[in-house]
Amino acid sequence: MEAKKTRKWRSFFANKKVIGPILFLLILGYVLCLPTPLFQNPVCKVLFDRDEQLLGASIATDGQWRFPPITHIPDKFKTCIVEFEDRRFFSHPGFDIKGIIRAINQNIRNKKIVSGASTLSMQVIRMSRPGKSRNVFRKAIEMVQATRLELKFSKEEILALYASHAPFGGNVVGLEAASWRYFAKGPELLSWAEAAVLAVLPNSPSLMHPGKNRDKLLAKRNRLLHRLAEQGHIDATTLELSLEESLPEKPLPLPNLAPHLLHTAFAKTERKTPLHSSLDLELQKKVNGVLLSHKNELNAKGVHNACALVIDLKTSKVLSYVGNMPEASARDHGQVDIIRAPRSTGSILKPILSMLMLDEGLYLPGSLLPDIPTHLSGYRPENYKITYDGVSPLNEALQRSLNIPFVRALQNYGLEKFHHQLKQLGFSHLNKSANHYGLTLILGGAEASLWDLCKVYAGASKTLSHFTEEDAQYFSDDFQELSILHQEQPRENFVQDEAFILGAASIWHTFENMKKVQRPNSEGDWKSFRSAKKIAWKTGTSFGFRDAWSIGLTKDYLVGVWVGNADGEGKSGLIGVEMAAPILFDVFRGLPNSSWYDPPYDDMLAIPVCKKSGFRALSGICESDSLFVPLRAEESRLCPYHQTLHLDEASDLRVHDDCRNVMDIRQEPWFILPPAEAHYFKKINPSYKDIPPYAADCISRDDLNQASANALVEHGNMQFIYPRNNFKIYIPLELSGKSGKTVFKVAHRNEEEVVHWHLDDTYLGSTQHFHHMELSPSFGAHTITLVDENGEVLERGFEILSE
Repeated sequence: MEAKKTRKWRSFFANKKVIGPILFLLILGYVLCLPTPLFQNPVCKVLFDRDEQLLGASIATDGQWRFPPITHIPDKFKTCIVEFEDRRFFSHPGFDIKGIIRAINQNIRNKKIVSGASTLSMQVIRMSRPGKSRNVFRKAIEMVQATRLELKFSKEEILALYASHAPFGGNVVGLEAASWRYFAKGPELLSWAEAAVLAVLPNSPSLMHPGKNRDKLLAKRNRLLHRLAEQGHIDATTLELSLEESLPEKPLPLPNLAPHLLHTAFAKTERKTPLHSSLDLELQKKVNGVLLSHKNELNAKGVHNACALVIDLKTSKVLSYVGNMPEASARDHGQVDIIRAPRSTGSILKPILSMLMLDEGLYLPGSLLPDIPTHLSGYRPENYKITYDGVSPLNEALQRSLNIPFVRALQNYGLEKFHHQLKQLGFSHLNKSANHYGLTLILGGAEASLWDLCKVYAGASKTLSHFTEEDAQYFSDDFQELSILHQEQPRENFVQDEAFILGAASIWHTFENMKKVQRPNSEGDWKSFRSAKKIAWKTGTSFGFRDAWSIGLTKDYLVGVWVGNADGEGKSGLIGVEMAAPILFDVFRGLPNSSWYDPPYDDMLAIPVCKKSGFRALSGICESDSLFVPLRAEESRLCPYHQTLHLDEASDLRVHDDCRNVMDIRQEPWFILPPAEAHYFKKINPSYKDIPPYAADCISRDDLNQASANALVEHGNMQFIYPRNNFKIYIPLELSGKSGKTVFKVAHRNEEEVVHWHLDDTYLGSTQHFHHMELSPSFGAHTITLVDENGEVLERGFEILSE
């Protein structure tokens, strides 16, 4: 019977039609015997700096410190692990016959299993499917799969797989995680003794966990070191020194220097490889330290959050990224990455408007801007100190961050155009129309992130540097996305319209003005202090004291700082110069000195500029200086504030040829401001001279009434400060139920002049010195009329709104 069965099987296998499919199935099974994918364990999110120093990592979702797989292992660890685990690794096909025979003999002599004869390849197979039973049958399967592994991967790749997934005690998996957890360094920096410790740990990680069983761990490490010396891998001196090295006490905490960047970089991606960033570890430590040094002072004032960026302006790469106050608690929203969050801009956009206006020749660097009480369509901007200069040069208005001059300048420049150009430059959070923001756009009515702000200022810097260093050329990619990756170049450009390129001269003049801003002392006051570093900088404070900004740059570096509360809570005293600027300058102290920008003379021309008004000078009418201005300013506006007056011999009175001999009339240039501007200007400029009155015998000239005489002066003698023409005024009811009052204000060139007030057809009274009157008109349209002692008339229409 048995013989019959044997013949039957022999006949079955002798059948050629059967052998082919069997062989095919065996080969197919062998080809497909490897798990796919080989490993599918979750890995940590890992962030390195530009020099491969670890900045931080987050634990894998399964609670293991398992770094992404590595593709190369250092020579020291390779030598140690091969010597300890698998000496014939580079010659066997996946299993070691000699090792198997040796293991069988050892197990028989000891009457128990003391050696499994697993090669590194077989261990990789076993680690790829944890939890499988360990028996002879399973060992045989591992041997088959190990040979398949050897066919699919090179020996170096197999070693990398082993090193990436081997257990190293506790919840530490993989060589790289173990190296940082036990020795606070990367695997390539391990000493021979450290590499030997990590080589013996996977053999029995639970038994040899650092911190316990230290004698066994030390003995095992030292045996391996002696074997390395015997095999000629290390010399006697290295052996002696290695034996003296101590063991690690316990797993060390990993660095946590850029947690917000770590989270942001991995938030929208399934990235399973480390992020090799452009950050500089030492600088990142310094910037973290700067913010920490200000933490207690800020917290005492009810301010709990701050962030900072440092940019290399030559490459647009980020050198430091501190997304929030280090060590801020979850209660204080310390987990929020504020660098990318939209916040109210405050005054931080003023330099950009300055660049645009200079670039178009609308203003010159010292052109006068009005600085008087202003009401624009219900919007009433105020300067920080609620004072008025009458007029302020553009450069001084920028240096002092005056609000009213820039609101009026924006109105003149064009709100729609400014809004469009901000979007062109890359402000990604301007998602509403220009009319939605209105003129508040220049004072914080819109939102921007610190990332976008730094990107735009960096683009301006690169434009200026390229122009002066690259034969007066402009590059369309100067305004580009900042780069956080070490190797990768920035890719996304934001200036879409090739015709829209900020001119180098306008950027240079703006940076020069920003460089002259007085710096805060330790108390945050506006006081100058000496510094070897030339830094162009600007602060900003949002409405309600919710955001404090400071951005500064040299030719090589840009620093951006935001301070506030992540939940938007405002705090009195939360202003840029007091809370953000000191941090900015502390960060700059940790940066190398930098040169300053060369003037871009190829984008400039010298023109005569009026000393008093800052506009293009009228020949022979105003005293002028030659100034290098942007090329596009060649046809800029002529000085509107100088006129030639005809005066008597003493220059005290105005005259004309009907009342004086032509030979006795003096022609004299005169600096004339509009009445409202003059009213405030002469309070702080006593040298300002009002227009002389007409001589008494010259007023009676035929067809020259007082109105036409005043017309000789562009702006007349009186000017309304409030209200504007056809202005609509809402006056709320008081607690008594009666209608409230509003104050009407007028400026007169001669404060001694008496001004008579009329509302519609009713005489109200007169004023002298201070031309203010508190009124409570009825609902509806009205006309207010003013007449001075010389008969000059000024009228203004307005409307009182009902509830």
